[in-house]
Amino acid sequence: MKLPLEITPAEAKRRMDADEAIALIDVREPGEYRICSLRGSELIPMRSIPARLQDLDLMADSKLLLVYCHHGARSMNVVNWLRGQGVENCQSIAGGIDRWSAEIDPSVPRY
Repeated sequence: MKLPLEITPAEAKRRMDADEAIALIDVREPGEYRICSLRGSELIPMRSIPARLQDLDLMADSKLLLVYCHHGARSMNVVNWLRGQGVENCQSIAGGIDRWSAEIDPSVPRY
């Protein structure tokens, strides 16, 4: 069964709280990452994703890659691109870190 392209913040949080094997990938820019980020996430700016394809492919063998950005557009592009390269075990967090802040953790700054 193919994973949906997107996952809601609530579902992502539920899976994280259940200690499922997840890697959080932040595809925003370093300046955005300095404003706020999700605990445990790895910053890989969108432009750097192609150079990290092999690493991400290996990571996806053992973990679900949950990709996020500010509002969800860049992360959706990254997930579509990764799937086009054969990396199926990845999803975009719908609405990005902004929706995460609004629905899950208001201590995460919004910008």
